[in-house]
Amino acid sequence: MKLSSELKAFEARLGHEFRRPELLIRALTHSSFSTAAGDNQRLEFLGDRVLGLVMSEALLMADKRAAEGQLAPRFNALVRKETCADVAREIDLGAVLRLGRSEMMTGGRRKQALLGDAMEALIAAIYRDAGFEAAKTVVLKLWGKRIDHVEDDARDPKTALQEWAQARGLKPPVYAEIGREGPDHAPVFTIDARLETGEHAVSSAPSKRAAEQAAARSLLALLPGGNA
Repeated sequence: MKLSSELKAFEARLGHEFRRPELLIRALTHSSFSTAAGDNQRLEFLGDRVLGLVMSEALLMADKRAAEGQLAPRFNALVRKETCADVAREIDLGAVLRLGRSEMMTGGRRKQALLGDAMEALIAAIYRDAGFEAAKTVVLKLWGKRIDHVEDDARDPKTALQEWAQARGLKPPVYAEIGREGPDHAPVFTIDARLETGEHAVSSAPSKRAAEQAAARSLLALLPGGNA
């Protein structure tokens, strides 16, 4: 199978040249795209586990004295869907996703869930194409400084925002859903996080929980001493 020039350029951004190009094609194929070759859902399942192993090992090597209670939130920050989607955006993965018409019409190339899923599928595709060390090399390169600075991202933003409010004698922040877009199978929620003093921030994400976390993080960034 010969890849298009667009996919060859994507391989360069990804940092892996596939010996079995069909694995790359499958990793980039969303379930909405009708094809006999299959979609990326099974690869996504595998890629999530490969990513988890790479990050577990990286965290253990980076801090040999950290307890499990310290490592767990760092791990969660590195493997969460939002982080995978951020990495996907950096290599412009959305430009080469194979999507069905419905997803194309609703901005699927920009959706966090689709990008995060495809990033995990790509990790699995590299693993199946060239083994664990190859997948590890690509993951460590793409995640890069996120691993070194993960402590800054490991704080749960909703907890941090509530602690900020309590320390100043304020009521806990209130989260209100102010919008929902997209089809039922892939909704995008918009949440407003607000303090009783009037400060607020609005964020959107594919789940209410992710949108609340994003809104809390944005609000913290606006507050003195928030350090989001």
